[in-house]
Amino acid sequence: MEVKYDKEVDVIYINLTDLPVSESDEEKPGIILDYAKDGSILGIEILNASKNLPQPNKFEYEVA
Repeated sequence: MEVKYDKEVDVIYINLTDLPVSESDEEKPGIILDYAKDGSILGIEILNASKNLPQPNKFEYEVA
């Protein structure tokens, strides 16, 4: 898994796998999901991240 924040365009992309993207859909305004051919989610893109998240440049990861 990889998380990238592009400050210039104010977008966060969460890449869950390296498989090729077959389809992308904007599920809700500003939230784009990338799908594989089998329908599994490959990535999540959040547009206007600084307006939708309190700290878009801060990321915490926890394994339980």
